[in-house]
Amino acid sequence: MEKEQWSSKIGFILAAAGSAIGIGAIWKLPYVTGVSGGGAFFLLFLLFSLFIGLPLLLAEFVIGRSTGKEAIRAYLQIAPKSNWYFIGILGVVTSFVLLSFYSVVGGWISLYFIKGLAGGIVQEGADYGALFGTTISDSTSVLAAQATFLLVTILVVAKGVQSGIEKASKLLMPALFLLFLILIVRSLTLDHALAGVKFFLAPDFASITSESILFAMGQSFFSLSIGVSVMVTYSSYLPKKSSIIQPALSVVGMNLFIALLAGLAIFPAVFSLGFEPTEGPGLLFVVLPAVFEKMVFGELFLLLFLVLFLFATLTSAFSMLEIVVATLAKGDRTKRAKFSWIAGGLIFLLGIPSALSFGSLAEVTLFGKNIFDLADFLVSNILMPLGVLLISIFVPLKIKKEVLRQELLQHSKAGSWFFHLWYTVMRFIVPVVIIIVFLDSLGLI
Repeated sequence: MEKEQWSSKIGFILAAAGSAIGIGAIWKLPYVTGVSGGGAFFLLFLLFSLFIGLPLLLAEFVIGRSTGKEAIRAYLQIAPKSNWYFIGILGVVTSFVLLSFYSVVGGWISLYFIKGLAGGIVQEGADYGALFGTTISDSTSVLAAQATFLLVTILVVAKGVQSGIEKASKLLMPALFLLFLILIVRSLTLDHALAGVKFFLAPDFASITSESILFAMGQSFFSLSIGVSVMVTYSSYLPKKSSIIQPALSVVGMNLFIALLAGLAIFPAVFSLGFEPTEGPGLLFVVLPAVFEKMVFGELFLLLFLVLFLFATLTSAFSMLEIVVATLAKGDRTKRAKFSWIAGGLIFLLGIPSALSFGSLAEVTLFGKNIFDLADFLVSNILMPLGVLLISIFVPLKIKKEVLRQELLQHSKAGSWFFHLWYTVMRFIVPVVIIIVFLDSLGLI
């Protein structure tokens, strides 16, 4: 049975970065930064990404590349006759839930693109907040858009790793960077733009709370697609002789760069145009049209950005569906298409309540949150950190130190110091940090 593989290192890096770069960096980070104090929160996010996210990303790469198997079977191979495979199950379940509400946002982007084609977004004096509220409260349109988004995701994943995911990632990821730069230039030339830059990059540590620390940690996991074994599955398609350090650094670097670009594109415009940085999940959909309204050929630029943002969102969706499909297919490529449709259909059904959370189910709340926000909180603040904690314990405990050294440094120019630093962080720092933040968030310390 022929094994799925990436055709090139750059293909893997772009696909893995595509998994990380999407709603996490472009949509969620700006609004979470806005409601969590600005620069201080972004600094926390950066530190968590480098000192917690990168070591954990390398840990998932080690698990996947060394076994050549997806989540669940990878853990079973390393620790047979044990219950550690639960980490893989947790990752599959988390990805399943995550994609159920992630696809809702993908649907919102699709609806905005359709409205933009009809010239129904960028209009002088338009109330973009009201437009966003009207769009996401239309239950029929939102469900249809969510289904369409998942349909595209299913079609790509069903075609396989090289012909589907890798080919798509190589096509439009570079274009996303280019258009972001264009948007930033325009945003920074608006009046009072520097106030937004200061809010985003100048830390105000007085605004830091235990909740914002937990959010920053959860966001670093969310943005790097770690804690759910997605990167275990993606790295399982790497050739045995490939390095994992350089791709990991590239993925983290690209993710942080995009997060920086997103903040520089959005917050100067927020302050310039009189919006509140605490706009919430609608920040991207409310502010960006107002920015493009100020630009020559604004409607055209908005359409291009929506296409590329939709692609970035899709590349993340590919990875979430891939971990589910790879787990069900167990390496049998002939079953990939069937399980892509089955998994995609079930995810759509699970996502219906989230899609209706701002429409016909707007009055339904649990623990003070609507269904969409509750699913988001469950994934970002509980399931992902739990997965990260278990992985940080599993790798030093169940994989021999010399095996870890060989896997990490194989075909890499990094010296033994890098391994010792990584191993120390994984064994002593990552678990302690996660446990402390958890206990603090629960009011137990």
